[in-house]
Parts: sequence; C-alpha cells; structure tokens
Amino acid sequence: MKRILVTGGAGFIGSAVVRHLMSRDGISVLNLDKLTYAGNLESLASVTENPAYQFVQGDICDKALLERVLAEFAPDALMHLAAESHVDRSIDGPSAFIQTNVVGTATLLETATAYWRGLTSEKQERFRFLHISTDEVYGSLGATGLFTETTPYDPRSPYSASKAASDHLVMAWHHTYGLPVLITNCSNNYGPFHFPEKLIPLVILNALDGIPLPIYGKGDNVRDWLYVEDHAKALVTVLERGVIGETYNVGGNNERTNLQVVEAICSALDRLQPTRRAELSIGSFRELITFVQDRPGHDKRYAIDATKLNTQLGWQPDEDFDTGIVKTIQWYLDNAWWWKPIRDKKYAGQRLGKF
Repeated sequence: MKRILVTGGAGFIGSAVVRHLMSRDGISVLNLDKLTYAGNLESLASVTENPAYQFVQGDICDKALLERVLAEFAPDALMHLAAESHVDRSIDGPSAFIQTNVVGTATLLETATAYWRGLTSEKQERFRFLHISTDEVYGSLGATGLFTETTPYDPRSPYSASKAASDHLVMAWHHTYGLPVLITNCSNNYGPFHFPEKLIPLVILNALDGIPLPIYGKGDNVRDWLYVEDHAKALVTVLERGVIGETYNVGGNNERTNLQVVEAICSALDRLQPTRRAELSIGSFRELITFVQDRPGHDKRYAIDATKLNTQLGWQPDEDFDTGIVKTIQWYLDNAWWWKPIRDKKYAGQRLGKF
C-alpha cells in the first residue's frame, strides 16, 4: 500500500486531495493539519472511518513532531498543502504567512530531507515531495498573455511573496540536497467545502442572507477558475507521473472578471432559489451587488497556460466554469450543516484586508 503524508489536509484544497486519494485503492493517508480557523475536519467526514486514513493535529514549524510523524508513518510521498492562503488576511497580518509558508516549509524540507536520506536506495528512488503553490507568485498580467512555468516571479502581496519564497526553497533543496521535488502552481480554486471568506462562497451565502455582495473596485479584475476536485486529480497526476525537479501549472482555462463571477452566481440563484428571492422582495439577486473600495495592490489579471500538464502528463479538467459553478452553488444549498457553524462562530462575512 502506498503511504502519502498530506500537510494541510483539513483545508479546502487539502481536504479535496485527501478525499480523492481515499477514493482510490491501495493508498494510505496521514493528514497533518494545525487546524487553524480555515481547517475543518468536517470536510473529511466521508473518510474519517476509513482504516487507511489517519489524522494528526500539528504545526509544520514543529520539527520534533515532523520527525516523529515521518519516522512512524514512513511515507512514500509527501504532498505539502499546509499554508496561510487568503490575500486579505495577509494584508491584515503578514507575520503568520511568513511563519507558516516560509519557516514552516523550510522546516518541513529539512526534516523530509533527513528522512529521505535514511531510506533504502529503492525507496529513495520512489519518494516524492510535491509542493503545492499558486499562480499569484507570477504577479499581474496585462490584458493578454498567460502564465507559463518559465514566467518570472513578481509577487505583489505578503501572501504571494511568502508562497514565492517557499517555491524557491523547495527548488533550492532539490538542487542543493538532491531531494526529489515537484512543484505545482494553480489558478483560483472553487467548489465544495470552500471557507466562506473567499469570493464565491461569500457571495453565495451573502445572497442567501439577503446582504450586500461586495465587489472590489470596478469588478474588472480577472481570474482563471479551477474546480477544486479537478485540481485534486491534477495533483495526484503530477505526483505519479511528474518529472523530478519540474514545475507544472494547473489551470481551468476559465477566465472571468470578478463581476462576471458574481453575476453568474446571481443568475443561478435566481433559478434555483425563487422562493428565497421572493422572501427578500427582490427581482434578482443582482440587486444585492455592491461595489466597495478596492483591495490594496490588487493584481489585475491571472491566467494559466496548463499546456505542459495537459500534453506531458495527460491531465484535463472535467468541469468548465458553467458546470462547476452550478455544482458549487447546489452544494452550498444542500450543506448548511457544514457552512452555518462557520458563519455563526468563525467568519460572518465581514470585510478583511482594508489596511
């Protein structure tokens, strides 16, 4: 049985990865997660009772814990998703991002390298360290062009700068120590179990509550949207087929302005929730759209060229934005048990990152 250590497996993307891994035969997973505000074990309710799954609560900055977990679980691969990830929160408090994303990644690399060196030569050949990152490390695009794996780094926020630093550390460990690493840089994810501070779940839940749907600036910032379950499949593809020392961009080829995203959600809710719309005495959920002061340093456009992943490793997304957004909205309509405690106790939709 292949043994995979996943850091940050209780987060949005991490939990999708764990659920996908557990749907396959012959895989055992240990999920190491600190359970910060965005970590939620309820996202893994479907796999908790699986004997091939185990959970350890802990911080990737805790070297002694990492050493113990690696020694006891003896993974064949490590998928590193543990990170502070919300740009607005990085504006409010950048230190946490430096600590987890930079110091934590360095601690994990150091510990993983010592573990890898202690393996037999056969197991060393099979071991992989997959580091999951973001397209935000590349900075901001103009009206045309796409990010490729050779696009120079140009991070613009504390979050993206911390992720850029972690990417460089991972590649440095490969070149200096020989650690068999892989890196992925993904576009914006969306889908089930997304913490409601992010645009799509925030708009869905605000609309259902009949409160304003905030759009930064003019709403003309462009993002390339990737359904989270497609991303999880892409990561496993890279883990299994990727070339050591290579970077792979993961994108959904679904560019939308923020305004277009919000309008698409409103149109879908108009169809799916006519009773709620009538209760709010509105003709369309679009009436709740509110333009607010822009985010400081807001990148204009991101767009991923995933040709390398498509052609070399054979991955393609199953969802386009039109199908994925309807699936996402319906999931939130059907799963108030998951998001309502978060809205009530952790995050009620307030503005973050005003500076």
